[in-house]
Amino acid sequence: MKFSLLSLLIGSAAAFTAPSAKGPVTTTALNAEGELLTVKEKVPCFGATPLGGEPVFIGENYWDKLTSEYGSEATGTFLRAAELKHGRSAMLAVTGFAFHKLGLTLDNISPHTYLSVTQDIKFADLQAMSPVDAVKMIPSEGWAQIFAAITIVELYELTHKDGEFARGGIAPGLKAGGLTGDLGWNPLNVKVTDRRRLSELQNGRAAMFAISAWVANECVAGSVPIPLPW
Repeated sequence: MKFSLLSLLIGSAAAFTAPSAKGPVTTTALNAEGELLTVKEKVPCFGATPLGGEPVFIGENYWDKLTSEYGSEATGTFLRAAELKHGRSAMLAVTGFAFHKLGLTLDNISPHTYLSVTQDIKFADLQAMSPVDAVKMIPSEGWAQIFAAITIVELYELTHKDGEFARGGIAPGLKAGGLTGDLGWNPLNVKVTDRRRLSELQNGRAAMFAISAWVANECVAGSVPIPLPW
């Protein structure tokens, strides 16, 4: 499990940089560097990218059902951006959940004692709870700050293109295919390749499954019939 968590963290190094939409292609090699994320009539349904190995896929999915029959190429771009954002949120949730369970909490590393002085909520009190119960203890002011931060990120993507504020006309994010999940934020200057983009997608999918299972197991004991490290 610790190795899986490490893999999630490594795979998310290129987070906040999304794949660009491409036209439909019918015959390409799945493991070709430049074709991993090309929109195809049939695409892999489940897969993994082992460290140092080639991508391995199981099953097929018909992406063109969403991009041609039920929508357009821009629909596919929007759905991919939504998948990226949910995957990134899930990777952060997995990291936070695991840190809480392993005792790497703010009561041990923060110089502050209280999460909220007015509500008398201490970090040590939250550490003694389960992650789910700790989330329930966040005061309304804390939730307001969380949603304010999310709003800032969303507005930035809506109004910026290639890192520049778009002046005049319709906001880039309101145009067809304008929301891609690419915020242009890469402070480590990591070289973004199609393989890294694919790894981010796959790690995000794995994280969505993981956090769903962990929360379910926390709320309903024994609902996940696999051993967990805590």
